[in-house]
Amino acid sequence: MAQSAGVEIATHSPSGTPRAGRDLPIAIGVGVALLLVVAGSLLFRKEGFILVALLACGAALWELAHAFVRRGIHIPLLPLLVGTAGILVSSYTSGPEALLVAFMLTAGGVVVWRVLDGSGPAALRDAAAATFAAAYVPFMAGFVMLMLAQPDGDRRVALFVLLAVASDTGGYVAGVLTGRHPLAPSVSPKKTWEGLAGSLVLAGGVGAAGMVVAFGGSPVVGVALGVASVLTSTLGDLAESLLKRDLELKDMGTLLPGHGGVLDRLDSLLLTAPLVYLLLLVALPKVAL
Repeated sequence: MAQSAGVEIATHSPSGTPRAGRDLPIAIGVGVALLLVVAGSLLFRKEGFILVALLACGAALWELAHAFVRRGIHIPLLPLLVGTAGILVSSYTSGPEALLVAFMLTAGGVVVWRVLDGSGPAALRDAAAATFAAAYVPFMAGFVMLMLAQPDGDRRVALFVLLAVASDTGGYVAGVLTGRHPLAPSVSPKKTWEGLAGSLVLAGGVGAAGMVVAFGGSPVVGVALGVASVLTSTLGDLAESLLKRDLELKDMGTLLPGHGGVLDRLDSLLLTAPLVYLLLLVALPKVAL
């Protein structure tokens, strides 16, 4: 079951202290460190963020490949990693058309690679899983690169990341303090409606403040952006929870102490990236074009 999104139900220690299953001090330390890495890459030179994204996507694909092995599925990791670099770099340098073309080339490449390694039902299954992995991780991350490529791309990506942090933090706090009603008990029992409400409140506030401070835009647009990002973040996290449940995994990995795997951190971000990219493109047309 997932522990990455913040909409979590409270549990209690023997002393009565609420907790939600995380080693909180370690989780906070790792979270702050990740934010500093992202902020440093955006402040120093925004192209540096591409390297951060490449490392994150590569680690997420590595975790996904190892998780699929539990079901006898072996995806070709090398062409996926090469394709990931192509997708992210071409998206940043050449725009949406390049994102689509690079994804199609990556999907075709992994299929051909797997078929050349052997045919039969297993090859078809592995190729389908590899295509899913390419769509799930680097293709979705390509929309972050499209945001980054805008003249004010560093601010767009910063707002995108802060919305995710606000959704996670607001949901975690509200879920631990007041969570009583499970949101999707059959998929992720720890997520609650109270946690979702906390995510909506904090993300809406961060969206409003970010739109005004960073872009001089309307706070109403910022609230709408925050609310929409929470909805897609929650769907993304529930989707990964369903995948982990099928794979009989608690976390996708252990690379991030207190958080689980890298994909456990990226799941909600990946599904949210296309939405935030499109909404900012509409809300800030003069800057975007």
